[in-house]
Amino acid sequence: MNWDWEKLRENQQKFEQRKDGGGPGIPRPPQLDELLEKFKGFKSSAIILVVVVLLVLVFGKTTFFTVDRSEVGVIQRFGAYNRTVGPGLNFKFPSGIEKVTKVNVETVETEEFGFDPVSTGRDFRTSGDTLKQEAALMLTGDLNVAVVPWIVQYRRSEPRDYLFRVKNVKSLLRMMSEATMRTVVGDRSINEVISRREEIADAARVLLQKEMDQAMSGITIVNVEMKKTNVPEPVQASFNEVNQAIQEKEQTIYKAREEYNKAVPLARGEAKRVIKDAEGYAIDRVNRAQGDAAKFMAVYKEYAKAKDVTKKRMYLEAMLEIFPKLGAKYIIDSDQKNMLPFLNMGNSPAILPSSKQIQ
Repeated sequence: MNWDWEKLRENQQKFEQRKDGGGPGIPRPPQLDELLEKFKGFKSSAIILVVVVLLVLVFGKTTFFTVDRSEVGVIQRFGAYNRTVGPGLNFKFPSGIEKVTKVNVETVETEEFGFDPVSTGRDFRTSGDTLKQEAALMLTGDLNVAVVPWIVQYRRSEPRDYLFRVKNVKSLLRMMSEATMRTVVGDRSINEVISRREEIADAARVLLQKEMDQAMSGITIVNVEMKKTNVPEPVQASFNEVNQAIQEKEQTIYKAREEYNKAVPLARGEAKRVIKDAEGYAIDRVNRAQGDAAKFMAVYKEYAKAKDVTKKRMYLEAMLEIFPKLGAKYIIDSDQKNMLPFLNMGNSPAILPSSKQIQ
């Protein structure tokens, strides 16, 4: 077999040209140095673009902010209070110049005091939020001990005062709530603490609001509610016995007062009736005596004017009263031997002549 060395050399040259990227119709790939040169020019412009984008994002994020409907934004400029903005989209200077703090002024929050962790899953808490049952134990005005659980509902009404006037407003609220409740409970007896919870809660709310206003805490007390109040468990049995004895005592006093109210007014009414009867009888007797005396004086005056006529008149009037009471009457003449009926005075009253006829 004869080899065509010229043709083989030509094919080898074409293969080498293709391998190097040359050759007719085939572009030569860029070298690494060329790529690095092109990338350096593109890298500087991309870095500048990324930096600009980051600056825009940071500026927009720290400049524009949104406040919810239930919140207000308190803006500080270089740490000092500057202004308060309302809900919606707002603008401020970037961070480092102005700072915004959002405060919820609509939501009502609750603080609980003196709840039993065994029965309710909540703990006895004091101003430091520690587990102390003594937070619910209070001394009453009659030197008894009562277990008084209660809750305080409040909201942040003054954001500026809430943020800057008091360092720890919640701690102040808890301490003042306990002090206020102990003051109110200490002025009342154990029975009042158990039976008049609404009255005590209202008094505590008014006093607590006064103290929080004096401290300029920015807090408005919405409600104070007392839960079931009782005495400590070790003395509950004795306390119940005392209450039962007091109730029996009051029941006995009530029955005695009921009997008293029935008997005493009746006796007083009877006494007044007897007194009035006696007074009426005395007045009647006096009037009768005065009338008889006046009548006697009138008769005496007429008698003094005509003694004979008056005597006859008095005699006839006396006979007029006496004869109807005598029954059958008979007049007998002393000279007659037989009896003579004079008048039928048993069937009709005797008609006597007047004093003029006698004269």
